[in-house]
Parts: sequence; structure tokens; C-alpha cells
Amino acid sequence: MTTTPAASRLSFTQHYLDCLSQASYLIGDRVSGKAVVVDPRRDVEVYLEDAAEQGLEIVGVINTHFHADFLAGHLELAEATGAWIGYGSVARPEYAVRSLADGERIALGDDDGVVLEIMHTPGHTPESISVLVYERPDDEVAYGVLTGDALFIGDVGRPDLLASVGVTADELGEMLYDSIQRRLMGLADAVRVFPAHGAGSACGKNLSTEKQSTIGEQRRFNYACQPMAQERFVELVTAGQPSAPAYFSYDATLNKQNRATYDGPQVPALDLVGVRAAQADGAVLLDTRDQVEFTAGHLPGALSVPLDGRFAETAGMLLAHDDRIVVLADGVEAQEESVTRLARIGFDRVVGGLADVESALTAMAVHEVGHASRLTPARLDAALSDPDLEVTLIDIRNAGELEAGGVPGALHIPLAELRRRVDEVPRSGAVVLYCAGGWRSSVGASYLRSQGFADVSDILGGFGAWEATRAGAGA
Repeated sequence: MTTTPAASRLSFTQHYLDCLSQASYLIGDRVSGKAVVVDPRRDVEVYLEDAAEQGLEIVGVINTHFHADFLAGHLELAEATGAWIGYGSVARPEYAVRSLADGERIALGDDDGVVLEIMHTPGHTPESISVLVYERPDDEVAYGVLTGDALFIGDVGRPDLLASVGVTADELGEMLYDSIQRRLMGLADAVRVFPAHGAGSACGKNLSTEKQSTIGEQRRFNYACQPMAQERFVELVTAGQPSAPAYFSYDATLNKQNRATYDGPQVPALDLVGVRAAQADGAVLLDTRDQVEFTAGHLPGALSVPLDGRFAETAGMLLAHDDRIVVLADGVEAQEESVTRLARIGFDRVVGGLADVESALTAMAVHEVGHASRLTPARLDAALSDPDLEVTLIDIRNAGELEAGGVPGALHIPLAELRRRVDEVPRSGAVVLYCAGGWRSSVGASYLRSQGFADVSDILGGFGAWEATRAGAGA
């Protein structure tokens, strides 16, 4: 999304990745041809192609902080372009960086060209910065501000992620209070707000689907930008946060390291014999087809995480970063897309792929094919009311979703916690999972089956369908 007219010297493009709710930015001066990328993802071809189309040279890469929810592409861009890598002055990564001081200005053009100004806005992490963008050096009001994970549209960055060793959530909350209430809210109302994330990200709890806003709009409508005492601010922004996926701490650490760069999806092709051999050797089978196909038939022991949802984030909840993975997909294109998305969170140990799962299933004996059990709300109610059945009901929604209600008697284990809390799930009797609409519960049920649970189902349509059925019956 390009947000500046062609007549302006400023070239400003937002690149938004829906599956991770992640925004990155290419900012350049059309006269000088110099550009900087802020918060890039790991597959960097999109920035290289965009810059080439606009006649821009990428000379710098800025990360607003050490990201936890994805592996940033700073090393890939620096390798491809020779660009410098910039962080706030508090950051101490293993690789060489340009240390950016609070108030420092970076000129992309001549004396009348585009200028970036660094603003230290710690709180989500200690090293967090925002980047003010000026069309001309003498402009009193910035064109916009890239707020990273400090200020979102409708929310602010959570201070409770375990991304910064040695700093408590309360200390980060106090930093965030100053960054939001004094520094960012000290900007003019007209300044556009461009955050690093949107709705769906686990970096906050109330993110908007909008991709940009203004300081004025946030001052009026963002709950965390209203005048309040520091204690109240910290209380509000830490309450009801979703459980963080297990891979967050891994990515936050890896983003500080001088790790291997990504050069595209490399997927050794496997046949059914090869897939079974890899599985027997400990590899995880990751089925990326849609839920209908998986329910109808799948390879036993496979984990279902469809590409049509928050694939990488969800896979990162249920896989370990050092798991060896075999990707099962519906075609070569889907297979390569799966591998690329896994690479975006640093899960690089894909040992092979099977791009035609349907043919493999057809070649198997009928009794060898796995099938998923999905219950209608009516069948769930019948099972729960049967005194001869032992049923454990698990609600895998996030904490904030419980305010909408729930099925009585359910054990609450958010999907992001299921892997580490799997021992809390009884192995006797039947297990039934539900989420809001059925996508996450299908994933969670497949995980439990892959861990040896024998009788696992989920609710078709999720809590929404169950609640609608109850309402229709007058319950």
C-alpha cells in the first residue's frame, strides 16, 4: 500500500502480511533514490522488487525492537544490499549495528529531502523505538510515525512478553506509560500512525483491523491513550492479554543473533515411504490442507494447521523450534508457501515434503487412513448428558474471549498453552475441544491425537454454533 502521491519526494509503502498481522515499511526519497526498510520480514524479495520498481536503493534497515512474533529480515537485506542495520541505542545484538540515539536524524536526501527521526519509546521492550518520518527537514509536523509495537491502532504493546531478560513486566509497564502518555501523545494530532501489527497479533489484545490512523484519533479512541495515573495504565494494559505462543522467546533471542540467512523454500520431495520413514525417525507430519480435507482423511499422527488461517503463529504454538518437519500439502505451491511461512518464525528444519497428499491416501489401505471426529452442538449435549460417558471438555480460547461465555464445566487451556499443559488432559474417556468458530479447536484436536490421545473430537462451528443452538432452543 503506497500512501504518498507521486508528486511528493517521499516514497512511503506499507507491506502488510495478513497471516502474521505484521506491517513493514519501505521509505525513500525519490530525488536522491535512497531508502530504508523498517521491520522487514525474512523473505525480503518483496522489498528488493519494490525498491527496484521505484528506482530506490536500500541503504539502511531499522528494526524498532527485537521482535518476538517473527524473525526479522535485517540480515537478509543487509546481505543482499550492503545496507546498515539500525536499532535503538539500548539494543545489544551479536552483529554489527548502527546505534540510533534518541532524537537522531537520518537524512535520505539533500538539504530539502526526506528525514527520519528516532524516538526512544521503550515499554514493549527496553530497546523499542519509533521512527518519525518528515517529508522535508524543516516541517514542524511529521508526515507520520512508525510506532513499532509501542502504539497500535486501538491498543498498545503488551509489556509482559518474556522478550527481555532482567526486566519485569511492571518496569516495562512504567516505561510504556511514559512512551505512550508523554512522548507519543505529545505529537500533533495530524501525525499519521503506522504500527508494526494489526488485529490478530498476540502482541496486544485489542488491535484494530485498520492499517493506519492518526495521533488525534488514538488520543480520542484508544483506551490506553486516555489521561490516567501510571498504576491504572499498567493495570489496564496487562489485563486479559492472550497467551503468547511458545516460539516468541525463541524468536526474540534469535533476532539478536548472527544467525543463518534465508534463501527461499528448499523442500526435498518425499513419497509415502519416505514420509513414513521420516515420521518413524521422529519427524513431525504437518498437514497444511484445509480442515474439510483433513477431517475426511489424513496420515495418522499428522498435525493439522491449515494454510488458510494464522498458519505460522499456530504452528509455532504446537511445534518446537528444533522439530524436524515434513510438510504435507495440496500442491507444490502450497508446500513452498508453507515452508516460507515457517521460515518467517525461524522454523527451518523442514526435512521434506509431500505435495500430493490425496494420491498418497488413495494408495493406502482404508483402515490405515486417519479421520477426525467433529461433533455438532447437539451431539455434544447428548454426550455430556449421558451418565455412561466420561467426557472432558476443553475451552482453548484466549482469556479475553471468556467474557463472551462458555460451555459449563469446560477446562480452560488456551491453544498457545496446550503443548506445555498437555499432561493436564485426561487420557481416559473422551476429550472434546472448542474455540470460537472451530478452526483452532480442529488444530488442537489434531495435536492431541498426534500425542496418542485415542478419543478426541472438537465442536463443529465452535462456541458460536453451540450458543446459537442453545438460543434457538430457548435455553
